[in-house]
Amino acid sequence: MIEKRNLGTSGLQITGVGFGAWAVGGGGWTFSWGPQDDGQSIAAIVHAVESGVNWVDTAGVYGLGHSEEVVGRALRKIPAGDRPLVFTKGGLVWDAANPMDPPRRVSEPKSLRAACEASLKRIGVDQIDLYQIHWPDEHGTPVEESWAEMARFVEEGKVRAIGVSNYSVDMLERCEAVRHVDSLQPPFSAIHRESGASLIPWAAAHGTGVICYSPMASGILTDTFSAERVAAMAPDDWRRHSDSHREPALSANLALRDALRPIAERHGTTVSAVAVAWVRAWPGVSGAIVGARTPSQVDGWLPAGRLTLDGSDIAEIAAAMEATGAGEGPLRP
Repeated sequence: MIEKRNLGTSGLQITGVGFGAWAVGGGGWTFSWGPQDDGQSIAAIVHAVESGVNWVDTAGVYGLGHSEEVVGRALRKIPAGDRPLVFTKGGLVWDAANPMDPPRRVSEPKSLRAACEASLKRIGVDQIDLYQIHWPDEHGTPVEESWAEMARFVEEGKVRAIGVSNYSVDMLERCEAVRHVDSLQPPFSAIHRESGASLIPWAAAHGTGVICYSPMASGILTDTFSAERVAAMAPDDWRRHSDSHREPALSANLALRDALRPIAERHGTTVSAVAVAWVRAWPGVSGAIVGARTPSQVDGWLPAGRLTLDGSDIAEIAAAMEATGAGEGPLRP
């Protein structure tokens, strides 16, 4: 049984791990993970749900709408009573004629409304369980105006709960003054630890749920990742251009990954599960978003939903962070 936690004070209860649908958007856009087979994506989502995972996180921009469509197809293969909660995000506007151009960060009320309506249609649901602003607006729209429109989506029944992703503490404070922030989605992993300094503590203090993305550092903190795998990535895989996946950081990051192997062996589990369990060990974290392209990849991280690291495990990981110099941010909860 995968442990469930409250998503802040939203009333939603979620499993400690959720299915991340970024990669299932497929290739051909600026932040893709390369080509992806839709049949495998659907099989992976269905397998995760059948294994006890009760939420899926996607976004309008993933595959420029395609990820949401794939999630919708997967939902229709799952009995209505067993369907997972669906979380998605808006606020990134793309040019379909130029899919490799970076999307614009737009949180104007009119734009958010159009994005929410489009997501409802693509997924094929009457209500989204959690709707989130993907990135802060870059065109001068006041946070208060964006957040007030999000609150209206709840009042109108389009969504059950609302959240933000990649927001600062200052922006969270401004949102909270308008309407409670149900959920925060920050990047957080044993490599990218910055959110543990102030964002996650803020959320814990304010009753805001936290669902962390990239808990395995976009593949690095998995059992079989290697420099050779980076070299073999598809030309449109965004990780080719990520500092974390290039030297000199890559070697340090892989050394930290290797330091997780003895812990995984002690617990009879995978490195992936240890990496995700480390994220879940932080007070205030409700769950971790974990991606997969195939059912077998789901099996690699499912144990994280049941794994609890003890104090000695946490101390060993902190020591490895110091020894390898991998990543930045606090070393332990």
